[in-house]
Amino acid sequence: MTDKYESPLSSRYASKYMLHLFSADTRYQTWRKLWVSLADAERKLGLPITEEQVNELKAHIEDIDYECVSQREKEVRHDVMAHVYAYGKAAPKAAGIIHLGATSCYVTDNADLILYRDALRYLRQEVCAVLANLSAFALQYKDLPTLGYTHYQPAQLVTVGKRATLWMQDFVSDLKEIDFAIENIKFLGCRGTTGTEASFMDLFEGDEAKIDEMNRMIVQDFGFEECFDVAGQTYPRKVDSRILNALSSIAQSCYRMANDIRLLQHDRQIEEPFEKNQIGSSAMAYKRNPMRSERICSLARYLMADAMNAPMTASVQWMERTLDDSANRRISMPEGFLCADAILRLAQNITDGLHVNEKIIEKAVKEYLPFIATENLMMEAVKKGGDRQQLHEIIRKCSMEATAKMKNGEDCDLLKRLAAEKEFGLSEEEMEQLLDASSYIGRCVHQVEAFVEKIAPLLENVQAVDAEINL
Repeated sequence: MTDKYESPLSSRYASKYMLHLFSADTRYQTWRKLWVSLADAERKLGLPITEEQVNELKAHIEDIDYECVSQREKEVRHDVMAHVYAYGKAAPKAAGIIHLGATSCYVTDNADLILYRDALRYLRQEVCAVLANLSAFALQYKDLPTLGYTHYQPAQLVTVGKRATLWMQDFVSDLKEIDFAIENIKFLGCRGTTGTEASFMDLFEGDEAKIDEMNRMIVQDFGFEECFDVAGQTYPRKVDSRILNALSSIAQSCYRMANDIRLLQHDRQIEEPFEKNQIGSSAMAYKRNPMRSERICSLARYLMADAMNAPMTASVQWMERTLDDSANRRISMPEGFLCADAILRLAQNITDGLHVNEKIIEKAVKEYLPFIATENLMMEAVKKGGDRQQLHEIIRKCSMEATAKMKNGEDCDLLKRLAAEKEFGLSEEEMEQLLDASSYIGRCVHQVEAFVEKIAPLLENVQAVDAEINL
């Protein structure tokens, strides 16, 4: 414990990878790598920069004197120039050529784009891990009949595996959103104070080909394909909006799945993992609360709300830039990624250990199956010479009576009531033979198998990610 506020996303929920990615060390070392790349490109293109100076910059990427940075920023009130100063102290021979021709957004914006791209790639692996867990789960329970629900009221039967494919389809949609966001992240490059590259026109004496080549070299150093076609001082803030929208999409999918699990755990049909020594309630020792699913829902609400920051920021960028984006983005973007990471770690943990109580599910199916089967029973009675309209009325009347008894806490006696109606023409035993639950699940088995097979290529070469939850 410390005597300063600490974000729960860092102290409780997010992975070591994501915490390191958005750490001060990673961010400011990336700034220095960008300065090295710029200086090296300028040297290769003929500016008066020596290889010795570039090598000195390379040698001091990691040894950042944060005390020096902090003291300098208090004096100049400018974080980037404070870092330029500290870097120059560490590499004195190169101090005069650091940041040559650049503006602050060269390091701040390009570094952000690098971090966001890498974070999206990691989240993609986490989504794939959830999908892999759910694929195995769906196949295992592809033919286990369970009550379907519309309006959270019992409806026709589905299967436990088929329901899982509904969650999976949402996650596949998220993968497409992530891929779209990644594919459309371009590099800002080094474009100058208003995006005109005027400073480089001066440095390279009007040689525009060298300016283009410089940006190509920098882009290549950081694994991007190209720069934005045009830019102001910053990269287009609509990029942030697209990214947070993808993260919000993940939150929506996880919330939907976790909420279903919470409802099903209430009915004891499906339960999230519950560890041997886990305490469900401080007062009620018998409880098995779905705390992980509840945590997903809680964090997902935060992330969906956080996603509103980016479009509001993107919409108010004046001309070539304004600084009212900075403070908001420092919070909303990293916290959005940490939150999405936390949610997906929980989703992996839950989907890797879902427990299905088959007997409870079977009991619920058995209780409602007579109602679900009434259309089939009516068709069978028609085959024996019954009048369809008369049979329909008998079923309606008996169903209402049976439901009234169930609401009074008694067992369903629909079949007995129908058998007592002479005009219905079927005995209770004959109707029982028509109550095979597997006959009422439609194409669930085929749908599960076809869907899992279709998405299998998305899950090839999925890398292991940290799914252990901290608390």
